[in-house]
Amino acid sequence: MATEQMTGFGGKQAWLAVRSAAPADVISALGLRDLGTVPWRDGIDLAHLTDDRVAVTPPIDGWILATGRYLMRPDRPVDVIGLSAALHTEVQYFATHRVTESHRWQRAADGELIRAFGYVGQTGEVTSWHGEPNPAERAAGLPVELDEESTVLVGENDVLGVAAAWSIDPSTLSGRTAPGPLHLGAAD
Repeated sequence: MATEQMTGFGGKQAWLAVRSAAPADVISALGLRDLGTVPWRDGIDLAHLTDDRVAVTPPIDGWILATGRYLMRPDRPVDVIGLSAALHTEVQYFATHRVTESHRWQRAADGELIRAFGYVGQTGEVTSWHGEPNPAERAAGLPVELDEESTVLVGENDVLGVAAAWSIDPSTLSGRTAPGPLHLGAAD
């Protein structure tokens, strides 16, 4: 039996990076029904094309990644603080949608929000700002602090760059040997 290859993701998508957890724990903390394992390509495609599926990876370099359009639904925002408290670990949230130029990231550990940033390029509006930008965010062009004089211009590649600095850039997974099966969760 051939070893399965991972499938990358990132554009027009949302994902979580959860440190040192089990896929089943992440699915449960998100309130999803565990549908079992699926081939990587099928799971990533389902998560990208449907509003009620989330693909959850096995541990990759100490991180579990969970991805799907379900995680960017405006009627069900992801509670990064609550997830980090429930899982007793660090949880990061990333979302990028190049059509609307909507880009976000959040980072929480053990129930405490460390950093949050949100930006809508169509209006040039910074929609969330909590904490101080770290070097990866500064490299993406964020100011040290946000004020009326600040100009912010963030794109999809900046979100992927912050993800790479904090945990994993999921667009780089394609072609790598999968460390285990991909799990699929579904909203009820």
